[in-house]
Amino acid sequence: MGKGLIVAAAAALVAVAGCTTVTGGFCVVSSPLRLSASAVAALSDAEVRTLLAHNRKGEKLCGWKP
Repeated sequence: MGKGLIVAAAAALVAVAGCTTVTGGFCVVSSPLRLSASAVAALSDAEVRTLLAHNRKGEKLCGWKP
């Protein structure tokens, strides 16, 4: 097999693998994000907002407890 054919085959496999979908809704595939105090202290403000948004969505949709 030529090098170009191997690269093309690998690219095709990666493209097909990327087309898989997760079955189930948010509550099935997600869980609360719980970090230690030291990990939270190292987060940027944007990361904290993202983490809180994720957990609040889970509280609302899935009944997660804080």
